[in-house]
Amino acid sequence: MELPAAPSSDGIAIHVRLTPKSSAARVAGAELHGDKPVLKAHVTAPPEDGKANAALTVLIAGWLGVPKSKVTVSAGQKSRLKTVAVAGNPLELMAKVELLLSAGPGNGRKGAG
Repeated sequence: MELPAAPSSDGIAIHVRLTPKSSAARVAGAELHGDKPVLKAHVTAPPEDGKANAALTVLIAGWLGVPKSKVTVSAGQKSRLKTVAVAGNPLELMAKVELLLSAGPGNGRKGAG
């Protein structure tokens, strides 16, 4: 399966399917949504007042090991399907996403939610 991320001019864009109000904050691998690969993310925050989006940025930052200031929800603020922008070196970030996904969902990295 293709990676749920693509390089951009200043980092990468990750396509995410978010599940709010989950029992734990975690990245649960990747899956196809239609014909598009998406990262499955779960956060404990409810989908109100941007709380789930904020929790998602913290989760992705922790998962990738980057400062949370480098992570923003760039599209889909009110949708379960979101695009998350991560600033940094696109080649390094894409390699990190590939490595983390190949390690499986239980790779030990968790974020706050």
